[in-house]
Amino acid sequence: MSKIIQVGMADLKVAKPPDKLMTAGLGSCIGICLLDRTTRIGSLTHIMLPSSLNAKNKQNRAKFADTALQMVLEEMIKMGAKTNMLVAKIAGGAQMFKFSGESDIMKIGERNAIAVEENLRKYKIKLVSKDTGGSYGRTITFDPESGDLLIRTIGHGERII
Repeated sequence: MSKIIQVGMADLKVAKPPDKLMTAGLGSCIGICLLDRTTRIGSLTHIMLPSSLNAKNKQNRAKFADTALQMVLEEMIKMGAKTNMLVAKIAGGAQMFKFSGESDIMKIGERNAIAVEENLRKYKIKLVSKDTGGSYGRTITFDPESGDLLIRTIGHGERII
């Protein structure tokens, strides 16, 4: 029997087939799915912010793109994943609200997407597909068995990347 493992905001989980990983409500947040293509060990991390460097409260490492990736890699390695076999798929990073002015500080979604991609490069993890940006939320389900990432949106249908 497969089960769907829920991943909350600022949370991460690791799973093996036949289990799937799911997170809802990705607005400016990003869902980072990692997969070891040989062992089929997969993970889903739901990050909220690009960096822990300027954060006052850093206790939840899963909240930030930089510290969450380090944390999930440690968990995956404990389960037997090989970091040189990992590939990534990401979704989210929407601009959920319109702001007056051009301040980048409010462009959290875009900044999250950039930070996630930079951190994947830092760990030499190949980004094989992404569905980021836009102004709509996403709910995603990741299947480590097939490597499929199902993205459901409101008003923009669903797709698999």
